Amino acid sequence: MVEKIGSFDIAVIGGGPGGYVAAIRAGQLGLSTVLIEKDPQPGGTCLHRGCIPTKALLQSAHVLDVAKESSYFGVQLDNPSVDMEAVLSFQKKIVQKNAKGVEFLLKKNGVTTVHGTGRLDGLNSIRVVIDDNTEKVVEAKNIILATGSVAARPGFLDWSTDKIITSDEALKLDSVPGKVVVLGAGAVGCEFASILNSFGSEVTLVEMMDRLLPIEDHECSAELQRSFKKHGIRSMVSTKLEKATPTDSGVDLVLTDGSGKTEEIHADILLCAIGRRPVTDGLKLEQVGIKTEKGFIPVNPNQSTTRSNIYAIGDIVHGSAQLAHVASAEGMIAVESIAGMHTQPIVNERVPNATYCHPEVASVGLTENAAREAGHELKVSKFPLSALGKSGIVGKAIPGFFKIIADEQYGEILGIHIVGPHATDLISEGCAILGLEGTAADLAHIIHPHPTLGEGMMEAAHGLVGGAIHM
Repeated sequence: MVEKIGSFDIAVIGGGPGGYVAAIRAGQLGLSTVLIEKDPQPGGTCLHRGCIPTKALLQSAHVLDVAKESSYFGVQLDNPSVDMEAVLSFQKKIVQKNAKGVEFLLKKNGVTTVHGTGRLDGLNSIRVVIDDNTEKVVEAKNIILATGSVAARPGFLDWSTDKIITSDEALKLDSVPGKVVVLGAGAVGCEFASILNSFGSEVTLVEMMDRLLPIEDHECSAELQRSFKKHGIRSMVSTKLEKATPTDSGVDLVLTDGSGKTEEIHADILLCAIGRRPVTDGLKLEQVGIKTEKGFIPVNPNQSTTRSNIYAIGDIVHGSAQLAHVASAEGMIAVESIAGMHTQPIVNERVPNATYCHPEVASVGLTENAAREAGHELKVSKFPLSALGKSGIVGKAIPGFFKIIADEQYGEILGIHIVGPHATDLISEGCAILGLEGTAADLAHIIHPHPTLGEGMMEAAHGLVGGAIHM
C-alpha cells in the first residue's frame, strides 16, 4: 500500500543532530517541514549510538576514578567498584531524557515526523518504506539529506564473532572484559580505551600512525600518551594489525611495529575504532544525477548538491568533519539558504575538535606543525595546568596544558590546544577568539575569574605578550 501524505517546503531524511536541527530551524522560520527517521526516536547515531551514551560512560568512569582517589579530598570510601547494570541504566536515562526533549522541540515547531526509511523518488519526491507492506510518498520543494554514518567494519576482520566489536556493541557491554585491544587511536578509540581502563580492563591501544589522536597537535598527543601510560594503558603507535583470529576465549592478534618487529597478543575483545562510513547507498542518488566520492556527497558552500533543491549535511558530506556540531551547523546553513537568508559557510580551520577521554583533549585552529607548513612565522606559548590555583582543588597531579599558536608579526591567534580536565568545555572560548580573529593581546587583556581552570587560557596568552604571571 502506498499513501501520499502531502507536500512540504522542506523534507529532511535523517533525524540526527544535523537533520533534527535543520527541521527545527525550518519550523522556526515558518517553513512546512517533514522529518523522516528510521529509528523509533529522533537523535540519530549521536544520541543513541555515539556522543551521548559514550559520554555517559565516560562520566561513570570519571566518578569511579575520583572515588578511588577520594582520600586525597578527605573522603573515605571503601573499595569503590563499577556496577555495569547500574551504569547502563544511567546511560539509558540520559539518552531517553535527550530523545524526549528532541521530540518535544519537533512538535513545538510544527514538524511532521514520519518513521521509516526514506529514499529519493525524484527531484521533489521521497518514498518512505514503513514496513514490508506499507510505503508513503512525500512531496517537497526542497530535500535535505542527513542520513549520517555507521562504524566502519573492515573486510579483514571476522564480524561473525562477538569477540570483535565496534563502538555500537561496546556501548552495550554488560560486563567488564579482562583484556581489550582497541584498534585505532582517534577520538572514539581513545575514549573507549579510557572508559575500559577506568572500569578495570587491561587495555592496549593500537594505532598505525606515529601517535595518538593524529589530527591533534603533536604535544597534545604526547601528553595524552604519557597520561595513558601512567594509568596503565599501553599505547602501540606506528603499529599494524596483521591478523586477528577469533577463538573460544577471545581473539589472537598479530601486530607489527614500525621496525618490523612482530608481537602476538591475546585479548578477550578486539574493539575496532578505525573510522565511520557514510550511509548513502540506499538513497537512490543516481536517480536524480547526484554523484558520490567513496560514498560521500560533494556540496556547495550553502550545502546544496549538484541538484539545487537537494542539500546534504553531516557525516555524508565530502570533505566535512564527521562531528555532530558540524552537522548541526550545516543543517542551519542549508535551511537558512532555502529561506533566502545570508549564510556563512563552514570554515574547517575553525571547527573545534573534542575528545572526552581522561584527560580530555580539545582544539580549534591550526596545529603548530600545520601553521609552520602553511608558511606562518609563529609565536607559541604553553601554560601547564599544574601552575593554576584551581588545579590541586580539582584533583591530584592534574596533567595537561593550554597551548596557543599565534602569528609572530600581528599576533593573530591561529590555534588553541588544551589537554586536561574540562578541556572540551574550555575550548569554546578559543572558538570565539578565532571566530572574531582575535589576537594574543586581545585575549591577554580579558579578565578571567579566579580560581578557575580557564585562567590557563589567559596565562598562555600572557606568555605571548610579555610573560605568564604564574610561571
